[in-house]
Amino acid sequence: MFIVSLPYAVLHGGYWAIVAMVGIAYICCYTGKILVDCLYEVNEEGQLVRVRYSYKGIAREVFGQKWGGKIVTSAQLIELLMTCILYVVLCGDLMIGSFPTGPIDARSWMMLCGVLLIPCGFLKNLHHVSTLSFWCMVAHLAINIIILAYCVGNAANWAWSKVMFRIDIIEFPIALGIIVFSYTSHIFLPTLEYNMVDRSKFTCMLNWSHITAAIFKALFGWVGFLTWALDTEEVITNNLPNPTFKGFVNIILVVKALLSYPLPYYAAVEIIEVTFFRGKPKTTFPSVWALDGELKVWALAIRVLVVVFTILMAISIPHFAILMGLIGSFTGTMLSFIWPCYFHLKIKAGKLEWGDIIYDYFVIFLGFLFGIIGITTSFYSLVQAFKIGLPF
Repeated sequence: MFIVSLPYAVLHGGYWAIVAMVGIAYICCYTGKILVDCLYEVNEEGQLVRVRYSYKGIAREVFGQKWGGKIVTSAQLIELLMTCILYVVLCGDLMIGSFPTGPIDARSWMMLCGVLLIPCGFLKNLHHVSTLSFWCMVAHLAINIIILAYCVGNAANWAWSKVMFRIDIIEFPIALGIIVFSYTSHIFLPTLEYNMVDRSKFTCMLNWSHITAAIFKALFGWVGFLTWALDTEEVITNNLPNPTFKGFVNIILVVKALLSYPLPYYAAVEIIEVTFFRGKPKTTFPSVWALDGELKVWALAIRVLVVVFTILMAISIPHFAILMGLIGSFTGTMLSFIWPCYFHLKIKAGKLEWGDIIYDYFVIFLGFLFGIIGITTSFYSLVQAFKIGLPF
């Protein structure tokens, strides 16, 4: 969904942003492989046996039973809820881009789009979520084709000389966070690998998915920037010159954002319910499920409150690119760079080649570097953005 901001990353990072889109894909592919490798141990017969079943299970092995699960659960919950918030912010940006002179401002559009998300609180299982995600994918493919076709159609006016090797010290770390965030999928990889019909194809799948993503994202970001150069907006579709055409594309993207929301929302709610609401003695609070298998009324209220919380947060922090850069720099670097390598070094200690050890430490160093610089610059940019004040 967030590739619509990749041309904006090229605006502030030039060719280095394009290099980062490829390089970060390579690193995330590697850390995805070693994360899944941490799920397995060699038994007495020399066979690989799956002894762990989740990211949380690996963390418990390394950080301890008491804190390991809590640390990863917190990071996952932050990542998922912030993703939900981003979808609401994106809806507001797209609608105000379509109707810039209308009577409704961006925050009001966020509230209106948020009302449409209230029924997510009544989702019962992943079957319904997967149906919504399928139509989200259809809308996604249509938008990508439309935008790329428009950019290629204007190839005669491409601003080749505007793609620079210089870096905007303040803005580029935010762009880097956006790129990292666009590749964050590690919290889903253990479940994905477990549910594959042929798990031996996992590495092949991961290689080709990241190769494809790297090529497409680098191409999309580069071509999008060449088309609009220094006028490139945070959300590239807002650059479309024809109001009718822009409105059509943006409304499709709003539909896609609304259809994308249920997946991270459902995953976040599931984490909340499993962590806090399974009944005593497992958890402090009672179970959310009644004896007939239906959600209790107060549990539905909690789910709806989670939707409302994401809407209120979106209204309070209506800065799409900065917020995405902050998430990527914080949870993205932890989940995709630092922790997989650290877990690999701990769980596979004594079994790794020197080259693997050095590369793991190098990725950890990059993770801390990207994270610290990205968080610092994102907070600075948020402070500057909030100086204009909020209208309430």
